[in-house]
Amino acid sequence: MSRIAIATRLTMVCCLLAFDAPNLWASAAAGLFEDHADVGSVLHPGALVYDPAKATYTISGSGSNIWSTADAFHFVWKKVTGDVSLAADISFLGSGGNEHRKAVLIVRQSLDADSAYVDVALHGNGLTALQYRDEKGAVTQEIQSNVAGPKRLRIEKRGNFVYLFLGESGKDLRYSGASMRVPLQDTYYVGIGVCSHDKDAMAKAVFANVDLAEDLPPVAKTMLYSTLERVAIASTDRQVVYLAPERFEAPNWTHDGSSFLFNRNGRIYRLPVAGGEPALIDTGFANRCNNDHGISPDQTSLAISDQSQEDNRSIVYIVPIGGGTPRRITEKSPSYWHGWSPDGKTLAFVGQRNDEFDIYTIPITGGEETRLTTAKGLDDGPEYSPDGKYIYFNSERTGHMQIWRMRADGSEQEQVTFGNQNDWFSHISPDGKWMVFVSFEPDVKGHPENKDVMLRIMSLSDKKISVLAKLFGGQGTINVPSWSPDSKEIAFVSFALVPDEGAGKK
Repeated sequence: MSRIAIATRLTMVCCLLAFDAPNLWASAAAGLFEDHADVGSVLHPGALVYDPAKATYTISGSGSNIWSTADAFHFVWKKVTGDVSLAADISFLGSGGNEHRKAVLIVRQSLDADSAYVDVALHGNGLTALQYRDEKGAVTQEIQSNVAGPKRLRIEKRGNFVYLFLGESGKDLRYSGASMRVPLQDTYYVGIGVCSHDKDAMAKAVFANVDLAEDLPPVAKTMLYSTLERVAIASTDRQVVYLAPERFEAPNWTHDGSSFLFNRNGRIYRLPVAGGEPALIDTGFANRCNNDHGISPDQTSLAISDQSQEDNRSIVYIVPIGGGTPRRITEKSPSYWHGWSPDGKTLAFVGQRNDEFDIYTIPITGGEETRLTTAKGLDDGPEYSPDGKYIYFNSERTGHMQIWRMRADGSEQEQVTFGNQNDWFSHISPDGKWMVFVSFEPDVKGHPENKDVMLRIMSLSDKKISVLAKLFGGQGTINVPSWSPDSKEIAFVSFALVPDEGAGKK
């Protein structure tokens, strides 16, 4: 080979190396990730310092927020496909700054400011939340954890669901109760980021012991978790109150605002609104209580529906609110409690009689039941309006389930919702202004468990409907009255099928 040919080849190699050097340098400087950049509009460019000796990532970021319909933050990322998990110990550097500055683990569809995404956001004040924009350009929503200032966090994408795990550094991470369905298509981004929550300032955080796992194998086993949540109707922000690796259902919110009641394994439990451990309410022989239970207007009594007697057919009883011997109300069965008249004198329930489910009322002293509906098809979920004039219920008499209402004596039955979804279990706010109900997809029959559903809210003044929450739930989510006494929040139960092998990762 001539010296000219050798020189030409060397020149070509050098050019190729020079052309690729920025990519090689960026990869090495970003550790496990490919590159970093500001997302959205920021006044002060962000930065990354990767320390290979300590395997730490120090990120400086500006930006107004990662929220609403557009984000602004510094993002360190890698393009991936398939399922992925990302964990890190996170700590902020420096004092001061906005209390809602954020350090995040994030998966997002693109680098566009309005991209669909899910992140695990640790705030400067310790608040930790799963935040998400479920489609491009939508408004961000969140589920706040009941753990403040965790040392280690993990985000895990499995199929269309993303899960939040939290724990102490060096200890097992635990499922937080927060998960969300946000489909990310084909290739997407996973990484870490920082936002100052102040367009004129910078925030800085260190991500240590970063663990990025790609192409996660299929899940061999899942564990069912139930999460009791509360959602504010003004902001739609959700908050985890209590979770457990088992099924529990149907929260009532006590009229003094202090506690939730829910059913689990056939018994009724009381849980402080602030969280903690549930306490068993003594219901005597009634040890197969289902999710149809509720509190009297004077908060002295509890109506329960129990299936421990008569060939496991549900019967309505009343017990003292603090527990005691059940007093039978309905002679016929099966009967399922759903409503209490505002004057405390009458119960509304669903009864199956002659193979038809209809709405009935009965005095709290027992006696003769009064049938209020006679239309063919299932009628369910009766609940009185706060003024006692109406009973709201759901009926499939039109071909699929919709919300209806009637006068308290059964007259003037009229349809309230008219969509193509199946609407169940309407609950009227104590101030009479709002109606919340759960909506299933059009092809779902009945109200089964483990379905993608929505909690929707209707303004009773103008009949406008909006989405309050999207969740994995259904049966047991919101079967009974669960409004806060100030009409500002709703309690409900969401469910998650959590990868069993994921619950113990570090």
